[in-house]
Amino acid sequence: MSSIILQAVAGALGGNAAAAGLDQADLGRAANTIAGAMGGADGQIASALLPTLAAAASGVDLKIVVAQLAAGGIGGALTTVVVGIIKTQAAKS
Repeated sequence: MSSIILQAVAGALGGNAAAAGLDQADLGRAANTIAGAMGGADGQIASALLPTLAAAASGVDLKIVVAQLAAGGIGGALTTVVVGIIKTQAAKS
């Protein structure tokens, strides 16, 4: 349970950071946080993309926490960017 919370918090931070860096991904602060947290909690996707993090997390607790934070942050950023781009494209049409 604590891993999901870590990933959701990291995802929320990653989502807001991604939106701050890419205007067309910005959904607004609340939506960036929600999209990021949802994407971060599903950090399995980012873990699959970064097998070195998953491998590094196999032994030491600190490495597991770092891997979960990284996976959550990346997952949250990716989710926010994708949703933001879809929203921007839908608004244009």
